Amino acid sequence: MSRPAARTDRARQVAVTLSYVVCVVGSMIGVGVFGGTPIQGAAGGLLGADATHLAPASPAFSVWSLIYLGLGAYTVVQWLPGRAADRRHRAIGWPAAASMLLNAAWILVVQAGLVALSVAVIAALLAVLVLVFLRLRGLRSARRHGRLVSGSRLDRLVVDGTFGAYLGWVSVATVANVAAALLGAGFTGAGAPQAWSVGVLAVAAAVGAGLALAGAGRVSAAGRYGVAAAMVWGLVWIGVGRTQGDLLAPVTAYAAWAAAAVIAVVTLRARRRSA
Repeated sequence: MSRPAARTDRARQVAVTLSYVVCVVGSMIGVGVFGGTPIQGAAGGLLGADATHLAPASPAFSVWSLIYLGLGAYTVVQWLPGRAADRRHRAIGWPAAASMLLNAAWILVVQAGLVALSVAVIAALLAVLVLVFLRLRGLRSARRHGRLVSGSRLDRLVVDGTFGAYLGWVSVATVANVAAALLGAGFTGAGAPQAWSVGVLAVAAAVGAGLALAGAGRVSAAGRYGVAAAMVWGLVWIGVGRTQGDLLAPVTAYAAWAAAAVIAVVTLRARRRSA
């Protein structure tokens, strides 16, 4: 039997819906629909595809279309019968709404040319998405111990898959954002930009592997593979970006591809161990 919805549940559903509208409007601003400067051209081009060694090639950003589509599907699903008082939706609803508002805030901050401030915003966004991941992980663990029936197939696909991909992509985007902010502050790699980039990519690989291990057996397949797929996607395009365009850096490219391979292998092996 489903629990009766409380006023706070309805408030949460409305907040998620309004946040999604703000998020979509923000994305339209980010691509210049309303006449503004597209993100890659804003802030003096610091977030352009050839601005830093850790900037993904332009096609990488098409993943946002999938993420926005997933967020729209999540917004609809959370209104379906029985979801208002569902424990999964109660656990992640407010952080999900916050993530969409932070997404829009990041775009506006970058449009204003405040790249240093954008690092703080994307760090907050990343923290919120990690919170969503951990809450989904906790609910999955509780279900395995018989304390909670957690999520239909639709919820696992739409909710876990969307926020998994969202977390994975923002993890890579954070790396690129920090690199852009450092460039804006005058840091160009201390004379060894490729060596510095390799170190950062090693950290990214460790983060991706850590998320895979943390989610094994505790987060649904859609969530685990969503994180890995988005991170692999972003890292592969960092590599591609460094083998074409104006900023060629083959060592960085190989390191990015190696990081993507590590995340993919660890994710697959972690799944087998938990099966």
